[in-house]
Amino acid sequence: MEQLNAKQEDILTSPKLSFNGDGATYFGILIVNALLMLVTLGFYYPWARAKQLQYLYSSTEMEGSRFSWNGTGAEIFKGFIKVVGILALLYIVMGILAWAQLPVLAVLVYIAFFVLVVPVAIHGANRYHWSRTSWRSIRFGYRGIRGEFIKLFIKEMLLTIFTLGIYGSWAVMNIRSYIVGNIRFGSGEFYYDGDGWEFFKLNLKGYFLTLITFGIYFFWWQADIFRYSIDKLRLNHGDKSYEMRSTASGGAFAGLLIVNLLIFIFTLGIGYAWVQVRTIQFMMNNVEIDGNIVLADLEQTEEEYRDATGEDLADMFDLSII
Repeated sequence: MEQLNAKQEDILTSPKLSFNGDGATYFGILIVNALLMLVTLGFYYPWARAKQLQYLYSSTEMEGSRFSWNGTGAEIFKGFIKVVGILALLYIVMGILAWAQLPVLAVLVYIAFFVLVVPVAIHGANRYHWSRTSWRSIRFGYRGIRGEFIKLFIKEMLLTIFTLGIYGSWAVMNIRSYIVGNIRFGSGEFYYDGDGWEFFKLNLKGYFLTLITFGIYFFWWQADIFRYSIDKLRLNHGDKSYEMRSTASGGAFAGLLIVNLLIFIFTLGIGYAWVQVRTIQFMMNNVEIDGNIVLADLEQTEEEYRDATGEDLADMFDLSII
């Protein structure tokens, strides 16, 4: 009977997202992490990263149930050691080339390394991160193919370079469409139908209006980017779907960013925890979900993946994957 009632509830209402974390608790986690990293000369980082993500996900709620992030510090530590080894090898090779007085070759090796490591990091981070994320015991997953994604990423970056950045909007949309299109929520499949031309026009308008208004339009530009990112996202399950919509306005974005900046400045950075909590709450409060998927019908289809090397690389190079 309880399962039937839950199913009926899913049919009658659209899911709501909310974030229940608070700045004080999050600050406590961050300060303890920072102290332990200081004492351990940085080796506590994997466990600090795990605790941070576990808190943020467990504070995020949909339809009365919390998300969970099940990665562990030990998993991230193994990836961390691999990343340190990879970077150490790079610097050894660079040192040898410098000693041999081959600066041009050293630069080419350096560029080639980052051209290859960035897509590998993004792919690996998505594969690990989503496999360790769940809601009501239904795991997320990422089914992208590494070789396929590397080819796509290099092609999009080369086209962006050869067009002096003009192709950048198409590159962003194509890469995002590939990544999102390979994310699974159990038996549900995400889809992103962003268009490069639309995104280019949106950014062109935002750029020039920001210049004309001496920066004031910047907040509306950011709101447009956020809305576009959300509005083009949907979750499919069979012949049913959830459409995502953003209700964020430029004025609301201005209020968020200005207050966040003031908090960060006047607390000398100590207020970062409150800034991040406010930002996540803003995002959750400004996303609406509407459609006819029955959440109770989602089935477990995804497998766990425990290699966190990509997660560590992405975090080290500040590559956002969420």
